[in-house]
Amino acid sequence: MNKSLRDFRTRLLILLAVVGPGIITANVDNDAGGIYTYSLAGANFGYSLLWTLLPVTVALIVVQEMVARMGVVTGKGLADLIREEYGFRITFFVMVMLLIADLGNTISEFAGLASGMSVIGVSRYIAVPLGAILVWVLVVQGTYQSVEKIFLVACLFYIAYPISCFLAHPQWTNALKGTVVPYVRSGSDYLYMMIGLVGTTIAPWMQFYLQSAVVEKGVRLKDYKYSRWDVIVGCIMTDVVAFFIIAACAATIFASGHRGIRDAGDAALALRPLAGRAASYVFAFGLVNASIFSACILPLATAYYVCEGLGVESGVNKRPHEAPAFYSLYTGIIAIGALAVLLLSEQKQVPIILLSQVINGILLPFVLIFMLRLVNREDLMGDYRNNRTFNVIAWATCIAMIVLTLALVVSTFFPTKFNV
Repeated sequence: MNKSLRDFRTRLLILLAVVGPGIITANVDNDAGGIYTYSLAGANFGYSLLWTLLPVTVALIVVQEMVARMGVVTGKGLADLIREEYGFRITFFVMVMLLIADLGNTISEFAGLASGMSVIGVSRYIAVPLGAILVWVLVVQGTYQSVEKIFLVACLFYIAYPISCFLAHPQWTNALKGTVVPYVRSGSDYLYMMIGLVGTTIAPWMQFYLQSAVVEKGVRLKDYKYSRWDVIVGCIMTDVVAFFIIAACAATIFASGHRGIRDAGDAALALRPLAGRAASYVFAFGLVNASIFSACILPLATAYYVCEGLGVESGVNKRPHEAPAFYSLYTGIIAIGALAVLLLSEQKQVPIILLSQVINGILLPFVLIFMLRLVNREDLMGDYRNNRTFNVIAWATCIAMIVLTLALVVSTFFPTKFNV
């Protein structure tokens, strides 16, 4: 074996050892709520909002790269760093708010599971309990390495959306034009939808989970360049999936004029008479996969950062008796999320899910500012702190996210009525 081949093999093995946290975190962003948002964008506005995915992808890469870098350099989770640098009171407040938000997000994931399974005629009273048991056993009985491998396999199933899109036969010329040519329509409903697309892409929990996952995986500083590619590839993957969801709904639901979708399951059903039963089932399969995947990650992320923030043991590699608070919290969030979907009507679930989005919107600016202050600390990051160019990009991203998030929160209290 010659030297160049050996070097390539070594780099490939290191990459495979490091890959995981970035791809998993970004793909979880395409959860039930995200899929519904993208479906609604395509159903109501056709291809005209596809261009927003390009700047959103850049923003996501910038934010995710910073937390991954902090995890590798410091060997600590984001909640750990916030507690050490800003004190227990601030950390406790942030943790409580994130816990409330993630409870609402977990409810939306089990609601998405019920919606997706209803397309093939399975009752939520069967689908939700089985799904809850599955996600609980997966994490509690596994190790970090085994759980991560299963999560990476789940990421592969997002191929369902490109397949359903091709079955829907979109107008590719119009889709590509909508992606590269910015187009802004007049009307508050278009602005509201554009803000929703941005708001569903970068969530506070993602930053905490990614940094904790990088730390638990044990990525070494010398291998960080591979971890950076893990983040970049994950961010691109998630928005490529978003492209196909929007294009599929634009080609069918928007083109037909039938835009009355209440959730992602409705989008799958709407595809059936327009793109065929196969497209409908593939879309629903993608929704079920995304919902179960996210129902695993969101409670796991919450357990990670709450335990880190409180300074107690956490981690999938530890057994329940070694980290009782971590596993109790994980179990409790799953149980509450599943029970809420089983016991509450859809009308009663909506305010809870809505509240979680508002809390996410309020917390995101604070989390971004914490991150930027920490990543620029010379005593903390040394030579790996942001350089001037990267700071300009990062702060511009931060300010844009703050403005858009605040606009989303305001529009939540003064909602715009969609023509659906």
